[in-house]
Amino acid sequence: MSIGVYHPLVQTILAAETEQSGVAKLGINLPSLVAQLLNFIILLVLLYLFAYKPILKMLDKRSEKIKESMDQAEKIKLQTAQSEEQIRSQLEASRKEGQALIAQASQMGDKLKEEARKEARQEAEALIVKARSEIQREMEDATDALRREFADLAIKAAEKVINQSLNKDSHRKLIDDVLSQAKTLKG
Repeated sequence: MSIGVYHPLVQTILAAETEQSGVAKLGINLPSLVAQLLNFIILLVLLYLFAYKPILKMLDKRSEKIKESMDQAEKIKLQTAQSEEQIRSQLEASRKEGQALIAQASQMGDKLKEEARKEARQEAEALIVKARSEIQREMEDATDALRREFADLAIKAAEKVINQSLNKDSHRKLIDDVLSQAKTLKG
């Protein structure tokens, strides 16, 4: 900037200074005030252009980063809460499943016990039936053996009494018939 541009301004300032107005009486130098005012305005414009805008941009970026960090922290907090809820629900489901498995195993154990008791009863009943049939067969065998012995004794006794030999087969048949008739009469 040249002095020629400021020349009319300087002349006005000088004219005002020579008049000794009320401002000069206060001790204020008007040209110096105007120059300082111009310097201050130029400094404000330069600071606005070269410092204020970059500082605002930097602050805006920082504010954006802080906002992103806060959003990310909120997302992580929500994810953590969701994960905890999922873990709780999975634990609850696992606990219920475990209880169901325990109940099922208990039922199966009861069922197996009942089946074992039933099988033991059936085996015992089968053994009793088998023992009864065996006892019945042994009784019949013993009765038959006793009849034969009795018949043999009766024949020997009769031989001794009569002192002669009798036909064993015919007498045995006769004694068996008599014993069968005696049996039917008792039964």
